[in-house]
Amino acid sequence: MKTLNNLSIPIIQGGMGVGISLGGLAGAVAACGGMGVISTANIGFREDDFWTNTQEANRRALTKEIKKAQKIANGKGLIGINAMVATTNFADMVKTACEAGIDAIIAGAGIPLELPEIVKDFKVMIAPIMSSGRGAKTICKLWKKRYDRSPDFIVVEGSDAGGHLGFSQDELEEQTTQPLEQILTDVIAGVDDVPVFCGGGVFDKADIEKSLSLGARGVQIGTRFIATEECDASQGYKDAIIAAKGEDVTILKSPVGMPGRGLKTPLIAKAKSGERFPAQICIGCIHSCNPQTTPYCINRALIDAFYGKNETGLFFCGSNVGRINKMTTVEELIEELK
Repeated sequence: MKTLNNLSIPIIQGGMGVGISLGGLAGAVAACGGMGVISTANIGFREDDFWTNTQEANRRALTKEIKKAQKIANGKGLIGINAMVATTNFADMVKTACEAGIDAIIAGAGIPLELPEIVKDFKVMIAPIMSSGRGAKTICKLWKKRYDRSPDFIVVEGSDAGGHLGFSQDELEEQTTQPLEQILTDVIAGVDDVPVFCGGGVFDKADIEKSLSLGARGVQIGTRFIATEECDASQGYKDAIIAAKGEDVTILKSPVGMPGRGLKTPLIAKAKSGERFPAQICIGCIHSCNPQTTPYCINRALIDAFYGKNETGLFFCGSNVGRINKMTTVEELIEELK
């Protein structure tokens, strides 16, 4: 079993779905000594039978992408998955990844209360994504009491992160959330010796050095890795990220039931004005999504974004997206961050 000692750089590449961080990006990050992370969110969307045999397509694609990442990494760094607790196939994706030899399970978009039970037959690192010191302390106590296990590490996400966020809509819109530095300090103080990585607004070397000085084991960075040659998204998605300005970012209501951060697109504008775009085919991917009332199918919107379809896509991104203005490579980006 690999451990955090296999990291030669203190960087976790954030998991980004649908299809934005797959085996290509994750493998490239690991090859540089970091932790490359594959998002399991409807990962099988490019399989021929995805819409008719969704679960098997997702299992097949996840195994394929993990093997791809492992081949690219060639024994260096670590390969992890990001699995959403809010998805109906959360446990299935975790077990599939473990069977494929994944190094770490990072679980977010919900509290992974039963994760230790799911992985009990495997030697794998497990980590929850948390957004408060209280939450981190609670899950550590709960895991210890129920399963006699502690997280191998914790990922702290602040309110500047992209994608789904662990804060209320009001907190985000009124900007009353705690700064990442305070959340990080609170989490470290409450979880004893569990290593903590922090993300959400971490952009450059200075941000990393600041996080390390506060006691973090490392950082998680997502959006910056989109504008790399190795990122698995289409060039259309990458171009949208590169072209985006700060004012193009918005807090949106997601069908998942959690607020999120992404680019302003025609889809988001129409949804905010009350228009609905119901799923043509519902695969029941999210526990909290009601196809009868949801403003749009988040699965379809994220797939369209993967292909660079601006009119109908949902482009998740972090708050610092406006600072990204060119393409690079994973190796060049990591050298800059080092």
